[in-house]
Amino acid sequence: MAGGPAGTLCASDLAEGATVWDLVLRINVVEGATVWELVLRINVVEGPFLITVYALAAAVFIYLLGRGPGWSWVLTVIVVLIVGAIVGAGVLWVAVNVLDAFGGPVNEATWWWVPAAFAGFALALWNLWYSRWWRKLIAGLAFPIFAVAALLGINASYGLNPTLGSLFGISTVGVIDLDDPDATPSPDPTEPLYQTWKPPADMPAAGTIGTPSGGVPNTNSGFPARPAQLYLPPAALVQDAPRLPLVIMMMGQPGDPDASFIGQVLDDYAAKHQGLAPIALVVDQLGDPTTDPLCLDTDLGKVETYVMEDVVPWAKQHLDVLQGRQYTTVAGYSNGGQCAAYFGSKYPEVFGNILAVSPVEYAGAPRNDEVLGSVFRGDQAAYDAVKPANIMASKAPYPDTTAIFTVGANDATFGPGAQRLADAAQAAGMATTFFLVPDADHGVSGLLGGLDKGFEVLYPRLKLAAP
Repeated sequence: MAGGPAGTLCASDLAEGATVWDLVLRINVVEGATVWELVLRINVVEGPFLITVYALAAAVFIYLLGRGPGWSWVLTVIVVLIVGAIVGAGVLWVAVNVLDAFGGPVNEATWWWVPAAFAGFALALWNLWYSRWWRKLIAGLAFPIFAVAALLGINASYGLNPTLGSLFGISTVGVIDLDDPDATPSPDPTEPLYQTWKPPADMPAAGTIGTPSGGVPNTNSGFPARPAQLYLPPAALVQDAPRLPLVIMMMGQPGDPDASFIGQVLDDYAAKHQGLAPIALVVDQLGDPTTDPLCLDTDLGKVETYVMEDVVPWAKQHLDVLQGRQYTTVAGYSNGGQCAAYFGSKYPEVFGNILAVSPVEYAGAPRNDEVLGSVFRGDQAAYDAVKPANIMASKAPYPDTTAIFTVGANDATFGPGAQRLADAAQAAGMATTFFLVPDADHGVSGLLGGLDKGFEVLYPRLKLAAP
């Protein structure tokens, strides 16, 4: 028997070895999305799911507080909570400052959530002794509940993983089938695109995001990059689409090659500019989100070869983009911002524009002593040679490079380094913009605000808007 339409269950499906649960997950319930896809798309930075988790954690906490009457119990609870919070703060301090488990400093909210979670753990642990079985059961359940609440609270404070899927690095985007443009594209037009482009009536209102069909190969580098994501603006989704500028972007560490943030910003710009926006390819410079290969060719992986010899040639050949360096931008956020500053300063013949959002100042900056010893074998000169500011000084002047450096006004950790990079770019002759994003930190506010400012500067440069 042939398989039925989407959303129906067939005997042949069961015969092929699928479980009933597998079949439930395949049921199309909303616009072709399976139950599993809908679960992965649950918003975990605001809304009902997050509120429910917080409420459950609060209810369990209050229940555990009410174990015993009298001032002796009150004093015991206070001591238990304080000890738990101190232990939590100590564990976090070691993880951040000794083990560098997060690739750099963490935000203020993390310093509240982790001690709070450990205080809850201590309270739950205390409730396991000399208590009835149902209190023991709730105390046991409290550990994962408090841990999940803290994880979601920290994630919400950054805002960089808005869905359950993105929190666990599981992508729900589809595949974009690409029709290769001409092997030998005509010269880039001399007339500004904003003057010559006339959008058709059937142009979509928004762009689309997906993984490019076939993926981006790693033939030259062998670097185990995770799948890249591609943003195509409305103007790229019509018949006889114009060739558009290219942005190659990298995200932070830990993080995923997620095009949703740059896509959100570029959709806003496209809506104001007749559907015109750059084509953005967000690639993975990490391989393993817990590891920082420094955007270099080292024993940690050939990231530089991957970006320059795999990604760039593939993008220029397989995407319908303008070929000139003026129309080619390297962008990045945090760890990816350091990569953008590095590639843009070292390869000005390829990248005419740099957009570094909340960048790390140079490779391994938060742990430079460790990187100097383990990666560069103590060779300070070799380490200094790959720092973007030094590259800018050695290759100056840059007669036609536009560089934008942004950082959240409340991002005290990354602000000074971003300022030094901007100063170095200015001294090297780049047309430089340094921008403090108002009321922003190192999370999503700094990312979106930085991208917005960056494209405000770049749109005239890319001939997508009038000067």
